[in-house]
Amino acid sequence: MAGILDLLNSDLGKTIISGVAGSTGNDSSKTSSVLTMALPVLMKAMQRNASTPQGAEGLMGAIQGKHDGSILDNLGGLFGGGVDDNVKQDGSKILGHVLGAKQQGVEKIIGEKSGLDAGSVGNILKVAAPILMGVLGNQAKQQNVSSSNGIGDLLGGMLGGNSAQKEQSFLESILDADGDGSIVDDVAGMVLGQATKGKGGIGGLLGGLFGK
Repeated sequence: MAGILDLLNSDLGKTIISGVAGSTGNDSSKTSSVLTMALPVLMKAMQRNASTPQGAEGLMGAIQGKHDGSILDNLGGLFGGGVDDNVKQDGSKILGHVLGAKQQGVEKIIGEKSGLDAGSVGNILKVAAPILMGVLGNQAKQQNVSSSNGIGDLLGGMLGGNSAQKEQSFLESILDADGDGSIVDDVAGMVLGQATKGKGGIGGLLGGLFGK
């Protein structure tokens, strides 16, 4: 199964990055940095939420209904005339549901690492969240995931399956941070300093992004 960061490196990913950058008025390389950091964090948060039967059913319902992947069929239309406010409102609801009280802290930390203010990060994530849900819906169809029992495995596979525990702890630490960034700086130094360069999954990509 293709991981979420493989997707960002694909032609579809480049279309998403340039479209999100254009629609939010941000630099493409910084938008790419934000998405490369944020999408695994969002997926890790979804994986946490899906660890309860109620959370898994809610996510399954969303990707079988509104977020079935059809948004990916017309990205040109989505980005062409500027992203519709309904899409952004939907993205805002997704972020609130997935990240809850952690949302501001996550946006602040990713902003500090990418060189953008938290508001710009928030705008990028509002546009990206419905697209991420569409990617999940699409993958669920391809993998024949039709019940809430398989949603955790689907998310785990897209996060890199058996990715190194250090990378997982890094994602957990962003989600557990209280927003001041200090915990994450310590963890980022520890994790990314040891992350292998090159292919090394999330760690390798994050390592490059954080300049480690």
